[in-house]
Amino acid sequence: MKLSVATSVVLFGLSQSTSAFAPSTSFAPTARTAAATTSLNAVSKKDSYSVTLLPGDGIGPEITAATKSVLKALCDRCGFQINLKEALIGGAAIDAKNDPFPDESLEQCRNSDSVLLACIGGYKWDNNPRELRPETGLLKMRKEMGLFANLRPAKVLDQLIDASTLKREIVEGVDVMCVRELTGDVYFGTPKGIEERNGERVGYNNMIYAEHEIDRIARVAGDVASKRGGKLCSVDKANVLDVSQLWREVVTGVIEKEFPEVELSHMYVDNAAMQLIRWPKQFDTIVCGNIFGDILSDEASMLVGSLGMLPSASLGEDGPGVFEPCHGSAPDIAGEDKANPLAMILSAAMMLKYDLDRPEEALILEQAVEAALDAKLRTPDIKQDGDGCELIGCEEMGQAVAKIVSEIDVPIAV
Repeated sequence: MKLSVATSVVLFGLSQSTSAFAPSTSFAPTARTAAATTSLNAVSKKDSYSVTLLPGDGIGPEITAATKSVLKALCDRCGFQINLKEALIGGAAIDAKNDPFPDESLEQCRNSDSVLLACIGGYKWDNNPRELRPETGLLKMRKEMGLFANLRPAKVLDQLIDASTLKREIVEGVDVMCVRELTGDVYFGTPKGIEERNGERVGYNNMIYAEHEIDRIARVAGDVASKRGGKLCSVDKANVLDVSQLWREVVTGVIEKEFPEVELSHMYVDNAAMQLIRWPKQFDTIVCGNIFGDILSDEASMLVGSLGMLPSASLGEDGPGVFEPCHGSAPDIAGEDKANPLAMILSAAMMLKYDLDRPEEALILEQAVEAALDAKLRTPDIKQDGDGCELIGCEEMGQAVAKIVSEIDVPIAV
């Protein structure tokens, strides 16, 4: 039975409440479809899926291995298959192919039902020319696959509230969704470069947005906000930037016309950065351009105490999405079994929900992660002195979540 957005789920042996890692309500990104009421998934529910796995660099292979074990337990338990096929991206691709995102990797991603990415980058490639840096491969993937909308949830969990560097009264109850435009702005604008002028080098980039690019991300944000708390804050720098003046005008027009039930506000980016620390509970859904969203979503992520807990989804108008943890490759702990795999496991849950039409199975993963935290299991990034929790490594955390998944009762749609 294929679930609609409104379908309820009954869980036996699980809490029947929505997972803490999920948005407040179901989300169907309208920009992926011709109409706002059509399917939220790239593919229809089926018995076997093809998924491209991009382990990347640093701790990537470790959290990938942990996530694979969890997905295997899920498939064994629920009676379907996810055929994982690895491909190269980032520094690993540079070393093997002298290309941060080879054409064969792009083609494999395009032909998959979905893409699961670990992380890219590392000190080894920092001094490479721009075209041979891992981040260039990531930007190419987003552009070539049309992944214009990035969703980053930041919800503070009761189990980890003391892991935040902010006071309990500031972060308790925080539940923010950052919707970031991903394929425009200063990261992709032209002209750009470094050249000599008047006897010195000058570097320049172009912060640019076309109206249709703002329009489509505003629709996604409006849809997200309408299915959460009904509040949307658009972040810009309209007091000094022409591009932000256009951003504010287009966002206002879209929300007022198509989402009149959503309470829209505007905030300058410098104030938004301050308010996220001062009073984060004022925010429900935030929509930003690429560079502002890059910064603010990382800041919002740290409200929960660790980037190692936060998943993300990058979606286009059609075709497969890319699902990845918010954290980086952490080369300083690579190979030491200290990484936290939970964000990648939760990214796999987002993949099941948004790309593979498996919302029940996604909920199993989300609840299994919460159960592991309830069991007081902690990786080094979320372990606090005197918290009474057991310190474990990446591999053991993956095994623990996989065991919970294999034992948990399967939800039944009604």
